[in-house]
Amino acid sequence: MTQRERKSNELQSRTPVIELQNVSKTFSEEQSVFDRLWSGDSAAEAICNVSMAVNSGETVGLVGESGCGKSTLAKLLTGQLTPNEGHVRLDGTRVGGIKDRSPSQCRQIGVVFQHVRESFDPRWPVNRSLTEALNDAETVSEGGTNFNEVDGLLRSVELSPEIADRYPRELSGGQLQRVALARALAHDPDVIVLDEPVSGLDMATQATILNLLADVQRRFGVGYVFISHDLDVVRYLADRVAVMYAGEIVEEGPARKLFEHPNHPYTDSLLRAIPSIDPGDAPPNSLQGDPPDLTDRPTGCPFHPRCPAATAECAEHQPNFETIGNIRVQCFHAPHAIKGSSDN
Repeated sequence: MTQRERKSNELQSRTPVIELQNVSKTFSEEQSVFDRLWSGDSAAEAICNVSMAVNSGETVGLVGESGCGKSTLAKLLTGQLTPNEGHVRLDGTRVGGIKDRSPSQCRQIGVVFQHVRESFDPRWPVNRSLTEALNDAETVSEGGTNFNEVDGLLRSVELSPEIADRYPRELSGGQLQRVALARALAHDPDVIVLDEPVSGLDMATQATILNLLADVQRRFGVGYVFISHDLDVVRYLADRVAVMYAGEIVEEGPARKLFEHPNHPYTDSLLRAIPSIDPGDAPPNSLQGDPPDLTDRPTGCPFHPRCPAATAECAEHQPNFETIGNIRVQCFHAPHAIKGSSDN
């Protein structure tokens, strides 16, 4: 067992910082009165019966194609949205949205938003944004040293205090991601939700940010929910990975095992679409077709219209989760479905 796997097992034995229990979220489309009378009330099932847990000090990677529900799930974790069904728990206590959470509960979950530049007021210098975060927070400590000033927060993410006087428009994408991380750390969170934190950055800057995230985690013991469509990035940082498709988690488990031995055909397809750095390897095999319309979900397994291993059973029935080692997978044919599709 590797050190990463031992860490994952130890963390899962604790009470999760945050947990989703059979959570679903539906969005009703805005329609005219005539449309509703003619076709009925159309609703998009963005999240369907999702259960997941995040522990302090671990990184859970959340992967899947665009539109699969990753950002909606992030908003349920942070309390920006509330579920239509199921429960969200913080340290075992059921909670609602942000307005229903106590100040200390709100501070437990930090967030670095997907469109990071839009998350800052362009009229405010960095100093004001971080000061506001500190004023909303309790004392934050780093090995006994309080983050009672902006300089300490900036140094914690390896930025010069001189950055404090600059405006967001004067910062590079990498610098602004560091400021966003510093702002999240001001609340002394147990878990930070990172929504596509390196998207749009060049490769060198991505590597710098990923190394910084790993270093911050070691120093502060914070956990991450790392949302990304880039599986190579998730492979580098995550202890566990949850794979989403059409608002459902279809496979979840330790990162190394999931990447080396995917059990769900969708996970396998995502991995096959990654270009190899070895010119002798086969070219990437992109997944064909499109995700389903969430207002008109297919019967049975939602992936079956695109699945190379699908059978009549997949089209008719929704599979339950089964456990293979310490991997949870929602597929009738796991793990031999991957073997069958790989041989073609």
